[in-house]
Amino acid sequence: MRLSVLSAALAVTLLATAAPAQSTDPAYASLAQLQQAMREGTLSSHTLVQQSLDRIERIDRHGPTLRAVIETNPDALALATRADDARVQTAKPGLLYGIPVLLKDNVDTGDRMLTTAGSLALADAPAPHDAPLVAKLRAAGAIILGKTNLSEWANYRSTHASSGWSGRGGQTRNPYALDRNPCGSSAGSGAAVAAGLAPVAIGTETDGSIICPSASNGLVGIKPTLGLVSRSGIVPISHNQDTAGPMARSVADAAALLSVIAGSDPGDPATKDADRHATDYTRFLDANALRGKHIGVVRALVGAEPNADRALEQAIAVMKAQGAIIVDPVTLPHLDELGEPEGTVLSYDFKHDINAYLATRTGLKVKTLADLIAFNAAHAEQEMPWFAQELFEQSQARGPLTDKAYLTAQAKAKRLAGPEGIDAALAKHHLDALLAPSSGPAFMTDPVLGDHIVGGGATEPAAVAGYPSITVPASFAHGLPVGIVLFGAKWSEPTLIGIAYGFEQHTHALQAPRFLDTVGGTPQLAH
Repeated sequence: MRLSVLSAALAVTLLATAAPAQSTDPAYASLAQLQQAMREGTLSSHTLVQQSLDRIERIDRHGPTLRAVIETNPDALALATRADDARVQTAKPGLLYGIPVLLKDNVDTGDRMLTTAGSLALADAPAPHDAPLVAKLRAAGAIILGKTNLSEWANYRSTHASSGWSGRGGQTRNPYALDRNPCGSSAGSGAAVAAGLAPVAIGTETDGSIICPSASNGLVGIKPTLGLVSRSGIVPISHNQDTAGPMARSVADAAALLSVIAGSDPGDPATKDADRHATDYTRFLDANALRGKHIGVVRALVGAEPNADRALEQAIAVMKAQGAIIVDPVTLPHLDELGEPEGTVLSYDFKHDINAYLATRTGLKVKTLADLIAFNAAHAEQEMPWFAQELFEQSQARGPLTDKAYLTAQAKAKRLAGPEGIDAALAKHHLDALLAPSSGPAFMTDPVLGDHIVGGGATEPAAVAGYPSITVPASFAHGLPVGIVLFGAKWSEPTLIGIAYGFEQHTHALQAPRFLDTVGGTPQLAH
């Protein structure tokens, strides 16, 4: 990042107070610090957006070549100028005002950018309208900077896929070690924020696709309660599990972003109760929030990966020292029984939900899942050089959502994950939250054999139940981030955010990436 884009005073401030450990880069300022600089007139939104665009050009498209950003907004600078001009007339601009935000490329924007889920099949025309969460961001004054690369179709095309690969964007790389994988379908959002390409980004999750890329890229990620954030205008997998959520470098920034995008949407029946729960989540940023909290350790999710286990034990020690009451171990009922019904539900839902989504898009040649399967077959060199589309084909073979097999699996999955799973464990031990490792350190990218996540599995219960979860950086192993995940009851975002913030304030585990070619290797970015 060129320091010349900032005033000398701002640069000194950011270098001294905002950058993660071992970083001297002002691109890592918090939302609060950026807003302070803009209030004081030492920074403008236009300068900040230009700074992000320059960094994308230098880091994402050249140098380390992360391939985290699939497209930048051609109107971003004009929008930033407009925000700067309107700032003096804006009463109490919020934390997102004038801030560049990246969106995963499965979130509709009614502008000149495409929304493709990483697939060339959707590249013929932009979406006709902003998704409701995008409209909320624009109303808050945020600048939509661009779209991030992702696992194509949010990682629902093949069981042998490589996370972060799409036909349109290529393979996203992890900024901590470039031969490592950024994990999960929100891979580009994770790598982009970690690399300082934007302060915050939106990811989406069906099961693990906010939590895993956040953990693997040293970020905070929040997977909200299903129905807290509108799902309209987002390329779907399953209406039973899909949700968008924030990815950021701190709990405070993630909470601020969630505060903006949460709320009801008349077009999404799952959000009918959202306004009763949506709030300013920054109110729960209490450094002493761990005191008196009862937190249960799900030991069945421990033991798969030693680096993740060590990070968890260190986190438990920090929590105890700050007054948390740790219940260890806690049994999470039915943990091993969720995979089969979840798989059935997703397979049925995808055909139904993707066909419904495609009906909202104009100017596309593909109208159905069957069309997508045919498109991939016809463009196999571009779309299927590494892995096939067996999940597409299995979904296409499913019947309607009235099938007994679907209804049985849907009811079973929700019951075992929620009332008889998470809720039962919380009630039995009078817990505020459950705790587990997020996953092991980032694995090597392997386009031939696909992903090999080690130490995962903690995302499934909350994902299937539709309950919230949050991951926070906890430690580093061989230069790679390792996180912990907290999850709890439906609508328990305030509690989880408070616990996560209290933990963060006593660990400060965030470190800026060094863009090494491999673990212990050579930096690939000339500062």
